[in-house]
Amino acid sequence: MKKRTMAMGVAGLLIAGGAAGAYIVSPTIHAGQTGEAPELGRTGDYVIGTFEKDFALSDRTAIGTAGLLTGNIEPVGRTLTVRFWYPATDTADGEAASYTHMMAIPDKDAIEVVTGGIALPDAPALEGETFPLIVMSHGYRGWNTQFSNLGEHIASRGYIVASIDHADMPAEGLPSLLVSFGNVLVDRTQDQRQILSLILNGPREPQLAAIDPEKVGLIGYSMGGYGALATAGAAYDFSKEPLSNIPEQAQQQLANATSEAAPIDALVTFAPWGGAPDNRAWTADSLAKIDVPTLVVSGNQDDVVDFEAGVRWIYDSLQGTDRRLLVFREARHNIVGNDFTLPADADFVATEFLKEPVWRSDRLNAINQHFVTAFLDLHLKGDGDKAAYLNVPRPDSNASQWPIGFREQLNGKYAGSDQPDHWNGFQRRWAVGLELYSGDRTTAE
Repeated sequence: MKKRTMAMGVAGLLIAGGAAGAYIVSPTIHAGQTGEAPELGRTGDYVIGTFEKDFALSDRTAIGTAGLLTGNIEPVGRTLTVRFWYPATDTADGEAASYTHMMAIPDKDAIEVVTGGIALPDAPALEGETFPLIVMSHGYRGWNTQFSNLGEHIASRGYIVASIDHADMPAEGLPSLLVSFGNVLVDRTQDQRQILSLILNGPREPQLAAIDPEKVGLIGYSMGGYGALATAGAAYDFSKEPLSNIPEQAQQQLANATSEAAPIDALVTFAPWGGAPDNRAWTADSLAKIDVPTLVVSGNQDDVVDFEAGVRWIYDSLQGTDRRLLVFREARHNIVGNDFTLPADADFVATEFLKEPVWRSDRLNAINQHFVTAFLDLHLKGDGDKAAYLNVPRPDSNASQWPIGFREQLNGKYAGSDQPDHWNGFQRRWAVGLELYSGDRTTAE
């Protein structure tokens, strides 16, 4: 076991938003309610409900400390909690949900983090319609309501959303970190696949009765994106690190689990891990076997998953897909997640876990919600009008053209078909700092 290589591969993830949380987190305005959100980033028309459910996953194993040396893995019982959001009846009322999570921080007391939501707990489900299912998968040491703004937004647009809490093993020091991360390498895609199968094939609560099993999307961030690419059909490469370092039994189990693609119809990966040369989890040929429409989202300064040699390589290798790449210029790894408010005296480690150096979290949320909505509506609902939001006139948003007349008021109007040289759905002057590519990349103009 080459501990240095494995440790270097996870060090950045412990500093990133997918890794941990903050000392104090206060509720914020839902990103879809802010005036500067792009057109599809605003909250949809559906009232939404929410509830949690535990799923027992069968035939699972875990790598123990001794297993890193002996190569043995142990059978375990694995039960994961899934947070659901769904369209509810328009007569539903009550107090909106508040999402609480106890954050474990190495060498510090656990911290309670709380996020305010707009969903109504256990609200009666809307009947008479069917909705696509979206499965969400967080990053290393994240949790299932870390992206509650995104989950609630998608549900408000007419989807049933299932956000997995992967219950990553705590890590205190290098030995336990290696064990924890080794299990994440093995668990992510298996968690996604088993949860999806249990939702589609098991008994369903009334809130889930409206799922359309023929329309399924998967969203993964960081290590969730690593798992999602395999779930979509990219078999792992065990010939080199990091996967060559996990026990042989675990390699075989993972190879068996990923021999075929899961039944998904659209894929969104935020800052996916596993493409950087030192931690490359696939071959280009393996990634080319993914054939479902794919949206990759990344910051071009991501130093955790390596935008230049990692994310771009993943995107360029997706030759079998209808694919798009959305880039936040000057952003690092924390490009998705709730807009947590930190106190002025919070240790900087909290800020580094959750915030971007340049971009505001609420702005990131609003833009993500806009493009994810357009992408899912196009590919899961067959709404061809949403292609206009993805087929931008030029890759560089800064080059958008929408002239302003003398003494003309801006007033937040969205670009539409009358502004063919501007990114659709963005306000005049507000489509900045972004790049969006379709198919093979071309240089941003």
